[in-house]
Amino acid sequence: MNRHSAPAAPRPWTALDVPRDHPAPDPIRVRAQRLPPRHHFPLHAHPWHQLAYAVSGVLTVSVAGSRTVISPEQAAWVPAGTPHGTGTMLGAEFHSLYISADPALALAAAHMVFAVPPLLRALIVEAADLETGEADAAYRQQVHGLILAQLRRARPLANALPWPESPALARLCEALFARPDDALPLPAWSRRLGMSERTFARRFQEETGTTLRAWRRRLRLFRGIELLEAGMSVTDIAMELGYASPSAFIYMFRLETGHSPGLYHRRSGGA
Repeated sequence: MNRHSAPAAPRPWTALDVPRDHPAPDPIRVRAQRLPPRHHFPLHAHPWHQLAYAVSGVLTVSVAGSRTVISPEQAAWVPAGTPHGTGTMLGAEFHSLYISADPALALAAAHMVFAVPPLLRALIVEAADLETGEADAAYRQQVHGLILAQLRRARPLANALPWPESPALARLCEALFARPDDALPLPAWSRRLGMSERTFARRFQEETGTTLRAWRRRLRLFRGIELLEAGMSVTDIAMELGYASPSAFIYMFRLETGHSPGLYHRRSGGA
């Protein structure tokens, strides 16, 4: 397909059944599940807190009337009783941490996205393994205690990928997510959506808090992270994302994350 041609209409999303029989956490329970592409859990709420995290792949998280896309270096905190939904456009290894709403835990009362350091990631994976095996109770308690200690240190992060709510802009973002190499400029997209350039820019800024140019750069970072985890070379990723050269992709990656794609891959446990 020519990169300037109109994108094909995205196929519809498939709703998943929300788990209803999960035991209450005491203080933590973990549910690990592979989510297929374009599958989602509709809006629902729990009497306990939830940490939404993908060990691999990229999640979309809907909370309080807004949607955010998070990479495997980020997690979303959903306070108890808050309506929320999660899904993935390309597939993800989804880990839900259900956490007791006991006030003594003193965890955040507001929704936020925060960075997941390597230690917390390893603890989440270990806690998921302990759900399915015969684990020593004292060891399980130590792992859960370390997770809670890490969560108490979490601070809100501003560099997740915001997602617009209006259908027209959401379709645009889905098209760009599917084709990150698309090079159409803002005026062409505004005409395609039947808006003036000024109206398009204003609405995109209002719904995402950023410009289309900055949003596209962060989108390419997220897709680059996905492809790195899938084992694709930096050269192939650069071409896939529409960069003129691998060095241009590496420059963007360093600008956004502070380190090179290779270092990121090694830190995240890639081969």
